[in-house]
Amino acid sequence: MIQDLSKTASQLHVIEHDYRVEVIRKMVHLFSLSIPIVYYFLSRPTGLAILIPLTTIFLVVDIARYYNQSVEQFVHTYFGFMMRKRENDKKRKTLNGATYVLISATICVLLFPKIITITSFSILIISDITSALVGRRFGKHKFIAKSLEGSTAFFISAIIVVMVTPKINYLFMEYIIGIIAALVGTIAEALPADIDDNLSVPLSVGATLWLLYYLLLPALNVYQLG
Repeated sequence: MIQDLSKTASQLHVIEHDYRVEVIRKMVHLFSLSIPIVYYFLSRPTGLAILIPLTTIFLVVDIARYYNQSVEQFVHTYFGFMMRKRENDKKRKTLNGATYVLISATICVLLFPKIITITSFSILIISDITSALVGRRFGKHKFIAKSLEGSTAFFISAIIVVMVTPKINYLFMEYIIGIIAALVGTIAEALPADIDDNLSVPLSVGATLWLLYYLLLPALNVYQLG
């Protein structure tokens, strides 16, 4: 009986420790919200002039840690406690989340109009954080490859993002388009795909927004902000 209680206490301690680490990870992730905020005030060329070198640096360091012991030690010392097991897969040489975020931001700026990039990338940051924290703490029911609770939190928070991010003419249909894209992003985040959700979420949301603007509001200029 005592051993069982001790084992249960130990398991609860591990769960609580993992949750605290996840909170730290997501607080760091929250800083990425500066990307769409700053980009709102910049032109696309200026945004790319900042993102491309920064992404290149992160990508080079991320790959180098698998081949250079000094780089690996540096990354492990300062960032190792925040990295998931799959981000240290030496066989597959998986990139870490921060690198994927920067790659995703660069691709979004390259592909999408500014108004779509800001919305889709803001959903990635806010809704990913909300989904992870709610899902880890309260997730009990499965939804695709994630929890129903976490995915519900993702969808609700994504709708809030849609409500507050810039619109072209602030038409009612623009909000409907945003809510549909939020649902697509929720499903993309929950899918058991090999592609990192830092890529799948903003790209799926961005593509959905762009397509629906084209189909439902073709007269609006999606490049109004750049």
